[in-house]
This record gives sequence, structure tokens and C-alpha cells, in this order.
Amino acid sequence: MIMVRQKAIALVIAAVLGLGACSSPGPSPETVESGAQLSGASLSFGKNASFTLDGTLIELVNGVSSEPIANSSSRTTTRYLGGEAVGDLNGDGLEDFSFWVAQNAGGSGTFYYVVVALKRPSGYTTTNAFFVGDRIVPETMQISRGSQELQVNFNERARGEPMSTLPSKPATLLLKVTPDGVLEGLMK
Repeated sequence: MIMVRQKAIALVIAAVLGLGACSSPGPSPETVESGAQLSGASLSFGKNASFTLDGTLIELVNGVSSEPIANSSSRTTTRYLGGEAVGDLNGDGLEDFSFWVAQNAGGSGTFYYVVVALKRPSGYTTTNAFFVGDRIVPETMQISRGSQELQVNFNERARGEPMSTLPSKPATLLLKVTPDGVLEGLMK
């Protein structure tokens, strides 16, 4: 039993760490915008993006932001995890993209967020970071053709399970970018 649990923990850690090294598995061609591929310039933008997270400006440099916490020896570290989805999220015909970020402030939690980079003729602008969960397991993201909706897939814990339990309950969150460029959840 202990050996199985240790292997499961190792797999979850490997999966979370692996998100930064590769893109998420893509959905079927019917699901994503046609020709959806993330260019090297777009990937570079994501790793060096600036966005707000809980009202605080985060500036990633090579995929990382690390700021000291006042009156503490700890730091708040935000990391770009990748897992991009590409498609038009604001109806302007340009291919936007989304990506995962994780933040740890020295405690036991790792908080996961999604950010959208909106393509403009002059480059990209970012939305706010949208909170998905604490100590979840990020999975794939998809942008369905013509929907202007971002489907965020992840594993979470069942209600009442302790935070020490490995997340294994599949969950999906639907997000949309408002006309003002704010990333928010949809109620369906």
C-alpha cells in the first residue's frame, strides 16, 4: 500500500513538473481553431508575460517571478507551466493563447491559475490570472471553434477529502474573456 502511494505521488509530481517542458496533448482537429499552433514568439511571450494575479502585477522573466515576502525569509514564486491552448477567445479573428501558471508563497499550498494572451496587431496583451485551484493537477485546455470559450481540465479532490489526498476527480472549468479583456468563469 505504501509503495503504491509513493509511486502515485511520484507520478503526480512528474506530471506537474512535466507541464513546463511540453505542451498539453492536443484535442481533436474538430475542437480547436483551424491551424492552431503556438509559434516560438508566442511561447517566448508567455514565459516573459506580465499579468495581474489577485491584484498584484506579476512579471515573468524566463518563466519565473520571485518576490520577497515582507517580514519573512520566504519568497512568493510564480512559474509558467505551459499547457497552452490556441484559438480566438475575443472574436477578433486573431489566435489568442492560454497558459497555466503556479504560485507558491512558501507555505504548503501551490495555487494554479490560467492566463490568456490576447493577440493584437501590435503584439499580445494579457488578461488577469484566473484562480483554478490549490494543489490540483492541471490537465489540458481547449478552445472550441467559434465558441470563444476556454475549457480548462484538471483533477481535484472530492468534497471532504484532506489536502494530503492525491487529486483524482476530473473537473472542467469554462472561462471567457469579457469585452474589457477580463478572464472570468462561465455559469452553464
